[in-house]
Amino acid sequence: MDILYLLIPLSALLVLALLGVFGWALNRGQFDDLDDEGLRILQTDDLALDQRQPPADVSLQESP
Repeated sequence: MDILYLLIPLSALLVLALLGVFGWALNRGQFDDLDDEGLRILQTDDLALDQRQPPADVSLQESP
């Protein structure tokens, strides 16, 4: 029963920390444009990730 005196304040501090991180992310604009960020991974990049890597072959990509 004595452990509750430790666990209840720790859980309250954890909730406040999580709310603080969420508020920080909200103010930094992390949730401003959810639709475009979800579609961005589906778009192809023609740029090579490495200088030694050949560019993406356009003929292998499916057209929408």
